Amino acid sequence: MTKFAIDFGTSVTKIFQLGSGNGVVLAEATCVTVDKLTGDAKAFGDDAKKVLGKTADTEVVFPVYEGEIVDEVLAGALLGYFMSRLGRRGFTEALFCVPCGCSKESRIKYLHVARIAGLSKVSFVEVPYLAALGQNVPVSESNPAFSVDIGAGKTSLAAFSLDGIIAGLNMNVGGNNMDVHIIDHIAQLYNLKIGPFTAEKLKNTVGSLIPHDHQSTIVQGRDITTGKPRQVVVYSEDIIRPISGYVNTILEYAELVLRKLPEEVSAIMCRSGVYLSGGVCDMPGLGDYVAERLQMDAHVAENPHMAAVLGGGRVLGNAALLAKLRME
Repeated sequence: MTKFAIDFGTSVTKIFQLGSGNGVVLAEATCVTVDKLTGDAKAFGDDAKKVLGKTADTEVVFPVYEGEIVDEVLAGALLGYFMSRLGRRGFTEALFCVPCGCSKESRIKYLHVARIAGLSKVSFVEVPYLAALGQNVPVSESNPAFSVDIGAGKTSLAAFSLDGIIAGLNMNVGGNNMDVHIIDHIAQLYNLKIGPFTAEKLKNTVGSLIPHDHQSTIVQGRDITTGKPRQVVVYSEDIIRPISGYVNTILEYAELVLRKLPEEVSAIMCRSGVYLSGGVCDMPGLGDYVAERLQMDAHVAENPHMAAVLGGGRVLGNAALLAKLRME
């Protein structure tokens, strides 16, 4: 039986295959292009994302929005395409990495998508557990951890042990929200309109929370006044405000979760710190920024993009752990 751990993210889908040569076997955009006239899917994954903002008769669709499946048919077609790429055969077991507190209604959508994609057996485990396990954080019934996973569309954060989540929440704030505000900020600062793909690239290239960081890149867009193409040089410090604003929002909620903890758990958190994962956590200076704000050590995953799906692979390979952590 083939087994996969699947992180079906807003921006990127990651898949871990269990078996000989365990590891992440796919990481591609959660994206489909659809013919506007016929409604037929034309391209999937990275091939679909390449045409974002560049088409006339083709619509670019993201079937997962802010961590929720919003188009089950296209999501199923996309996941089925990925499965076919991986050469899936016969009975297939899948573990989905889902947001903290994922509702029954959301899990039903995942089940529908899994059926369309041809998956036979499905389990669900919440991201805070998986992100910590993917970083090899020592967690047990008596040794809780505090995990913050900042994805493209959602942030899941929780203090938990293997006995359950002590306090946690899920919020519709992530890297894509930063992109939207970077677009608005560049428009105000430079009178230049840029698209979402350019904003994402700008964030990933020079986005930083290091004070007075002078990294720079050239950005092309459309002059708002003249309508003509134009380019400008953008520095890290030019976009620190929209980035820090969203990180501050996430940390406000992290502080709310920390305030709900019993005293003994708070003492452990004080010693162990917070474990950070998700694509945004690649940003320079984020770990130090979080540590200063929360007044506790901040540990950034070695590979923050992959922490949750790596944890999914670890759980999938341990039947006892899966039985303990799966959502009923």
